[in-house]
Amino acid sequence: MKEMTSLERVQAVLNGEIPDRIPVIPQSFMFSATDAGYNIGEINRNPAKMAHSMRISQEKYGYDGCVIDVDDVTLAEACGAKVIFRDTEVAVLDERNPLLNSLEEIDDLKIPDPLKDGRMPEWLEITQRLVESIGDHVHIMGRADQGAFDLLCLLRGPQEFMMDLLTEDEDVILHALEYANEVHIRFARAQLMAGAHSTSMGDSYAGPNLVSPDLYRKFAFPFEIEVVKAVSDLPGAYSIHICGDVTKILKEMGETGAKILELDWQVDMGEARSIIPKETVLMGNVDPSDPLVLGTPEDVLAKSKYIIESTKGKGLILSSGCAMGSNTKPENVQALTDAAKLYGTYEQLCELQAE
Repeated sequence: MKEMTSLERVQAVLNGEIPDRIPVIPQSFMFSATDAGYNIGEINRNPAKMAHSMRISQEKYGYDGCVIDVDDVTLAEACGAKVIFRDTEVAVLDERNPLLNSLEEIDDLKIPDPLKDGRMPEWLEITQRLVESIGDHVHIMGRADQGAFDLLCLLRGPQEFMMDLLTEDEDVILHALEYANEVHIRFARAQLMAGAHSTSMGDSYAGPNLVSPDLYRKFAFPFEIEVVKAVSDLPGAYSIHICGDVTKILKEMGETGAKILELDWQVDMGEARSIIPKETVLMGNVDPSDPLVLGTPEDVLAKSKYIIESTKGKGLILSSGCAMGSNTKPENVQALTDAAKLYGTYEQLCELQAE
């Protein structure tokens, strides 16, 4: 089969076709910064350096896409939340000083403009720089930071919001989530209009590791569906990432309409493939700790081989299960790309899918 470009390879999978090999898109923004000689804290407000680090990492290791990410608190900051910037780590929420003292205060907040407010314009500049430099042959996923459930959790404070879920009136929670969802939708649309081939949310506070599946179904699932519909008029794919073991909500995640589901390392990809509709692409899910930090290239190859074989390579983008740390071993990142060439070729995929 004729060799595809990285962009063609990813698009083939999104179209339900068999690519020349499995595409690889690691969540590498922290690793890329370190590998380029930077601390993430010193460049998370420098779009030129962030884009440069992602571009040279993609070229160096030969993977097929760049996931634009900076931290998990950019949307919260744009809404007015206090954020702590650190020299060598990502920015974090100041949980001691939540923006909202109660969910009823949500109507006091304005909806931030992605082109003007906070660091959202900086994320969009990273997207634009990468689209212009390599976007003709590499897939660019411009994240839109946090989904509604996660964002409201950050605005209210994680502990406070978890208590609200148990004690607050349901209509008050849903009204506040509507605000948070609109904030995310505007950023997601801005990413796609900036040229990203896909955009995505993180909604990890809504996962079974923290809240019950029933609470996910009531307070996260409907808003995830709404986001997918809200960006459907724009070109590009939409992706959902929820950390942890989401096995208990895989069926619902597959019903959101998202084209891509990014699954963490705790999920068995073969089981996920049997539950999720075939037209939905699975992205994952090599453990970013072990083997990507603690293991060897052979360990990475073995895990990647298992993922490819257990899913039969159907609708698969090989990736790290979550964001790779700055201490990820370079040889293990290379092994992730090598695994697709060793175990996920067109001929191998045809053979797997014929079984």
